[in-house]
Amino acid sequence: MPHQRTDPEGAHPAPPAGSRFSVLGPIRAWRGTEPLASGSPQQRALLAALLLRDGRTATAPELIDAIWGEDPPPQALATIRTYASRLRKILDPGTLVSESGGYAIRLGDPAGLDLGVARSLAADAEAARGSGDRSMARTLLGRALDLWEGEPLAGVPGPHAETERTRLAEWRLQLLETRLDLDLEVGSHAEAVSELTALTAAHPLRERLRELLMLALYRSGRQAEALAVYADTRRLLADELGVDPRPELAALQQRILRADTELAQTAEAAPAAAPAPVRPAQLPATVPDFTGRAAFVDELSEVLAHAEGQVMAVSALAGIGGVGKTTLAVHVAHAARPHFPDGQLYVDLQGTEARPAEPVAVLGAFLRALGTPDTAIPDSAAERAALYRSTLDGRRVLVLLDNARDAAQVRPLLPGTAGCAALVTSRVRMAGLAGAHLVDLDVMSPDEALQLFTRIVGEERVRAERQAALDVVGACGFLPLAIRIAASRLAARRTWTVSVLAAKLADERRRLDELQAGDLAVKATFELGYGQLERAQQRAFRLLGLADGPDISLAAAAAVLDLPEHTAEDLLEALVDCSLLESAAPGRYRFHDLVRLYARACAERDEQPAAERDAALSRLLDFYLATAAGVYALERPGDRLVAHLAKTSYPGLEFTDRHPALDWLYTEANPLLACVRQAVARTDGAAAADQLRRAVDLLWAAKDLMESGANSKQYESAAVSLREAAQASGDPHAEGRARTTLTSVHLVVGRFAEADEEARQATLLARAAGDPLPSCWAPNDRGIIALSEGRHADGERYLLEAIRNFRADGNNVGEASALCNLSRIQAALGRLPSAIELAEQGIAIYDRMGLTLRLANGRYALGTVLLQGGRLREALDQLTEALSLFHDNRQPLWEGITHYRLAETHLAAGRATLAASHAEQAIALRVMGGEWRRACVVMVLGRALCRMGQIDRARACWMDAKVVFEQLGSAELAEVRALLASEVAA
Repeated sequence: MPHQRTDPEGAHPAPPAGSRFSVLGPIRAWRGTEPLASGSPQQRALLAALLLRDGRTATAPELIDAIWGEDPPPQALATIRTYASRLRKILDPGTLVSESGGYAIRLGDPAGLDLGVARSLAADAEAARGSGDRSMARTLLGRALDLWEGEPLAGVPGPHAETERTRLAEWRLQLLETRLDLDLEVGSHAEAVSELTALTAAHPLRERLRELLMLALYRSGRQAEALAVYADTRRLLADELGVDPRPELAALQQRILRADTELAQTAEAAPAAAPAPVRPAQLPATVPDFTGRAAFVDELSEVLAHAEGQVMAVSALAGIGGVGKTTLAVHVAHAARPHFPDGQLYVDLQGTEARPAEPVAVLGAFLRALGTPDTAIPDSAAERAALYRSTLDGRRVLVLLDNARDAAQVRPLLPGTAGCAALVTSRVRMAGLAGAHLVDLDVMSPDEALQLFTRIVGEERVRAERQAALDVVGACGFLPLAIRIAASRLAARRTWTVSVLAAKLADERRRLDELQAGDLAVKATFELGYGQLERAQQRAFRLLGLADGPDISLAAAAAVLDLPEHTAEDLLEALVDCSLLESAAPGRYRFHDLVRLYARACAERDEQPAAERDAALSRLLDFYLATAAGVYALERPGDRLVAHLAKTSYPGLEFTDRHPALDWLYTEANPLLACVRQAVARTDGAAAADQLRRAVDLLWAAKDLMESGANSKQYESAAVSLREAAQASGDPHAEGRARTTLTSVHLVVGRFAEADEEARQATLLARAAGDPLPSCWAPNDRGIIALSEGRHADGERYLLEAIRNFRADGNNVGEASALCNLSRIQAALGRLPSAIELAEQGIAIYDRMGLTLRLANGRYALGTVLLQGGRLREALDQLTEALSLFHDNRQPLWEGITHYRLAETHLAAGRATLAASHAEQAIALRVMGGEWRRACVVMVLGRALCRMGQIDRARACWMDAKVVFEQLGSAELAEVRALLASEVAA
């Protein structure tokens, strides 16, 4: 059934009621949704010839020539009439018309022909690209390309059909090139490499595709391969056509050789800046070193520039103390003065002070500034507000209300007439100001922060110690006030280097004390906000500041505070309103780094006894452990791990569906791992020992974070910290489990010697502590290591031990894992029937227990065994099913590994292009589990490219793999050296 044109938002209209046709594939016709018989091949050729004339009449001789060319049958004209009569009977009345001795097809709806829909989508895409909407252009082109269903005019005979087939195929390639060009413009270069590799193999002489592939590889950090593509292209063109690459391709090669930084960039047109000067000029002076904030300046300037046509333009800036609200507002107000020729009013409303400015007093001052005599100023606030609005009527005045306490303080001071505007700054978000344009001001970007620091300190000092300068602005949390204070201190001390200042700020406990200069102090700024909080809000602020991690969820915060979620949410939202806490996303909160340090200082000072602080962090650890254990149990029904975990006193979240459970785990990855690392900090006393064991168990329960590949580095860091802490405290139970988690980390990234040593130590510690967990999993891991290193007898011994221990513990899931691993050992020893039987036993256990993710591991093992046994079709089926399951379970690391095995399978079957595609997809996932695995994939990619005739690029891949294998001392080094030395690669 042909596709209908969709609007840009993706809504699908109902199909036209009349006849519809498709030519971008087999010739087909429908009436509504009912398919129609289009007749013999020659009858379809007639239908195609008429459809491709866009409603114009085709004469009988033209149709005869289109269908039969120079050799028509004797009764060609009569045959044409017969075909036309048959088509008219099945099509809607008025669709096929006869006129001027010929025929035409008239479609009432342009969407009646898939080619017309494709043209319209392509035109819309071109317009979207011209207007700068690349994302919409990509979407529209994707829909146009989706309309192709194989070869255009498939099975239609005749010279006209052959010509049109070639034309449509060429147009499709042009659309595809345009879409790939857009992919690169929006930064999807890594994803485009796989598709471009396949396309260049299918169309080796098409230089535009080669050019796009070179650019995609270069932007993916694969410069050597990009240059190798050019070398392959130049050789191919010389061999096949006797020509050189076109100038554009040669120029791109030169730019890649120069590592041209502009190749990795897409230029965006910068918006125009707003102008400046006029009076009653109450605005404070703008700072001479105003830096950055271009997007906010443009946004606010745009609102103020169009104030004349509005009843009243109000922009309210909110943000943490020291973020630069006043500086930005004053800067924008000065720039907007030409739009307000009747003056600018300014007042500091002292919203953070104990006694904020009273609106009645401010109104009196404003009226005087606007020329109202004292004798004409009424006493009441309501009368003054009314006179103020009357005085502003017909005038164009900008009012800057700085440091407001709340919306109630601001409302009487707002102008009420067209042409006037108000800028408001506050630590509180002014959601209560109806119709206000709300702006949440965040800290500076690193580049802006460094620029501000440089302007104050001087370019020469910063240039000499750029890294130290970056450390300073990073320690300042990119907060403008903190940067200004730090830079001012340095500027006033000519004997200090930037490194001296960076060292002083590196000490978190002293950092706030260092950030003060004259009457400026970061701590004092925060103190003003803290002093306005209610007692419950102050407690929440203090305790939440104790938790490490980039942010915290509402549920985790409730655990820290030991409060119901709805009560905790009220407190957290109050802190957000006061700009002492940020709302990172719905239900998630975070501190600015310096605010967190201030909150911890308040906790040490005000949160007594100290046990309250320890209890808060203990509840957080319990919350994460209880929830992660529940996720683990839901993901792996029947796995005995949960029964062996430390008991918790505080409950966690409960899930009934694995998808939201995994969503929680991956969303909480960084805060959870930060909680593990924080638990390591305590090393004395019974409470510390208990906390260490819970932290180790949390890391084990959250092992999906390591296996997914997305958080493997943070996971490894936490595992190392736990092992060292357990070792220092002399706890064999905790150390054995920590070493087991670390074994998995090393194993995934291919550090087999380290993994084996950790597993050996874990086994000894588990025996000493009587802990069944490492006793089961450590020999299982050692079996995998031995398999990877070719020590098959050792591997068999370890895995049989693991199977015995799993069965003794009643752990069916672990037993299935060990069976699947043992199957690969058996395959390596040439015992294929035994290997297949063992893998199928493991799969049967997973299937019986409903373990979707583990079932993927089982099918991967069976597919690998079948590949080793040369049963490629069956291996492909198992690996394809495993890939789908890994994708559904969001396991990008295992997705990548499975793509690698599929590449090996296709290569063994002689399908080099498909092998290259799977290898590229593995690389594009970017979570291959370390350099060893990536190098293995790159080596297979090189073998596929070699078979595709892309010798130079293949050699570049092998050289890349060789460097990695040499660094790691891997067994694969001999294989890649042999490839490089072979006649094909010579």
